[in-house]
Amino acid sequence: MKKKFLATLMVAAMSASLLVGCGGKEEAASTPAKEDAAAEDTAMEDAAADDTAKEDAAADTSEAAEKLTVWCWDPAFNIYAMETAATYYQKDHPNVEVEVVETAWDDLQPMITNAASTGATDQLPDILLMQDNAFQKNAISYPDLFMDLTDSGIDFSQFAAGKLGYSTVGGKNMGIPFDNGATIACYRTDILEQAGYTIDDLTDITWSRFEEISSDVQAKTGYYLLSERTGEADLIMMMLQSAGASLFDDIGAPQIANNEALKEVVTTFNSLVKNNAVLLTQQNWDEYIKSFNSGSAAGVINGCWIMGSIQAAADQSGKWAMTNMPKLDNVANATNYSNNGGSSWAVTTNCKNPDLAIDFLNSTFCGSVDFYGEILPSSGAIATWAPAAEADVYGEPSEFFSGDAVFKKVVDFATKTPSNNTGVYYYEARNAVTTALTNIFNGGDIDAELANAQATVEQQMQ
Repeated sequence: MKKKFLATLMVAAMSASLLVGCGGKEEAASTPAKEDAAAEDTAMEDAAADDTAKEDAAADTSEAAEKLTVWCWDPAFNIYAMETAATYYQKDHPNVEVEVVETAWDDLQPMITNAASTGATDQLPDILLMQDNAFQKNAISYPDLFMDLTDSGIDFSQFAAGKLGYSTVGGKNMGIPFDNGATIACYRTDILEQAGYTIDDLTDITWSRFEEISSDVQAKTGYYLLSERTGEADLIMMMLQSAGASLFDDIGAPQIANNEALKEVVTTFNSLVKNNAVLLTQQNWDEYIKSFNSGSAAGVINGCWIMGSIQAAADQSGKWAMTNMPKLDNVANATNYSNNGGSSWAVTTNCKNPDLAIDFLNSTFCGSVDFYGEILPSSGAIATWAPAAEADVYGEPSEFFSGDAVFKKVVDFATKTPSNNTGVYYYEARNAVTTALTNIFNGGDIDAELANAQATVEQQMQ
């Protein structure tokens, strides 16, 4: 009986257990222990949902902060370079987006002016490209629009001093130099040979010696060694900068009258034209290019970007050579190096993430030999950042330019170029000097015409 009673108890216990495990869910959920466990699970789920929402919000904020907007022009040159820089930076920073907006310089300058005059600085991008000759004008006129990068960690000493001077205002580095505008002198070696000269005869020379050689070559072959456009002052400005001189002093006041270096430049240029050393008949850019591609000029002196136009005459490959420009005879600080053209990057004070913008620029335009090596063949964008010359492509010989490593040579020229103070009224002063030069050609007195140019600029400044 005892065994039978125990068996009955065990069966009853097992039945109760089965009821609780299978059919007694409501009864089990109603126990205090189960209620506490369920509440804890719900709290954990809510906390997890909150964490996910916070992570999503942080991701959205991070994504917004990791975007840079850039304004620049020329798809094949500046835009290509910036987009390539973005690709390089994204290798180590895959979450960073660089949006490049094509903006012509003729549009960009008015947009800068409008932002300053209306206070709508939030319309500006994080980074923008600025023409070198307009950089000081904008940085001085609108000092609240651009970041001072002097203490940003960028090593500005690695850039050519002449190039760096354009974006340096009051001793502060307001921009990052980009493309090289170093002046080069290129000549047809076959024409030189006909007259009994080589490229060495035109290397490290003075303008008086150039005048002798060019006049002789013209007499013997009918070719001039230099052509210039009527009414343009490109060569005048290059000659002036080669001596470390400017149209303005350190505080931005015009120094045109009584500027001995400028007077030497004007006197020299006038002599070149009168003695058949320069062809001065071109009225527009196309005629200027034609003059040395298929015309009567066997030489070019201009910014290094002119190489592309020279090479447009493919049938002349191997017949050109490059060297430095002549220097002024009677100026103490004269050199054989100058600059014409180029641009620099500026970080606006509207930049949402200045640390990111600076790191991006410092890692690419200020710090990557490989980057500069990649953009050179396709765009012809020669660096003013000296270490870029270490890229293999810079040392490669150019078949067109008689097998010379011309890219490396241009970087070297840039490091030797004196700086130039453009001031706020650079273009006004340049135009005034151009007018003075025309009047001097027509018999005007040099001192009087330069004094008139000075008065014109002073009046415009007032």
